[in-house]
Amino acid sequence: MMGGHHAASGAAAWVAVTASTPIAFGWYPVSDVGVMTGALVCAGAALLPDADHHNGTISHSLPPVSEGVTKMVSTIAGGHRNATHSIVGVAVFTAIAWVMGLVTVRTDQFGEVLVGPGIMAVLLIAFAVRALKLTGQRRWWTWSLSVSLAAFVAVFAPEEWYWMPFCVGLGCAVHIVGDMLTTRGVPLLWPVRIRSPRWVRRHRWLPFDDMWSPRGNISVPLLGDAGSWREWALMTPVSAYAVLGVAWAMLDQMGFDTATAWSSATELVLSAGESLLGS
Repeated sequence: MMGGHHAASGAAAWVAVTASTPIAFGWYPVSDVGVMTGALVCAGAALLPDADHHNGTISHSLPPVSEGVTKMVSTIAGGHRNATHSIVGVAVFTAIAWVMGLVTVRTDQFGEVLVGPGIMAVLLIAFAVRALKLTGQRRWWTWSLSVSLAAFVAVFAPEEWYWMPFCVGLGCAVHIVGDMLTTRGVPLLWPVRIRSPRWVRRHRWLPFDDMWSPRGNISVPLLGDAGSWREWALMTPVSAYAVLGVAWAMLDQMGFDTATAWSSATELVLSAGESLLGS
């Protein structure tokens, strides 16, 4: 799956899981500020498994440092789509986010400031902004926006960062699901690799041949190759859902009665549908 689509799917997943609105599940409710900031953070976290890719979004985000980091991660992970694209990878990234949450600084004016989550948020938001092309190619705009947003939350609403480990884990998991829907698949059980039997590889016509690669990758290739028209067809409404969810949280934070507006709009649509069917 393409980098921008990974980011959009991360933002959409965050909205679906955390927003307390009629269009979301609300399994892990957070504040409206948490929905808005978390959507960008989760979008960035959904790019983390590609930290093993020398030519990915993360590698190009802050060269030459980012390029060196991705080369190091790739070496440790065994190359692209290996360790970072597994259950172990999700657990490691989530653990890093939890450890970063312990890094704090006590100040006289603002009390205890969660520096670790703030730094992690800056990086993840920068990854998301770059992948979603929200600031074009202006790298200084990307970092200015990321630092400003993360610093604001860290100083004035530090309690918002309690969800950081969950956010990182969710974003990484969504990334792996997205790649699993493409033809290359993922080594979900890494470091254990169960290679497909020789008879499966010999009979290429078997319906599950594409789901079990010779390298042991697992795939449910509903989207075909990365960047296919099927991927675009799926991710267009998913991206729109993420934008709607963030806009909804923003309006709620500004004091708009979005619940009543949604109820009225729903009744209007249902009424119009009944009228059309009746005619």
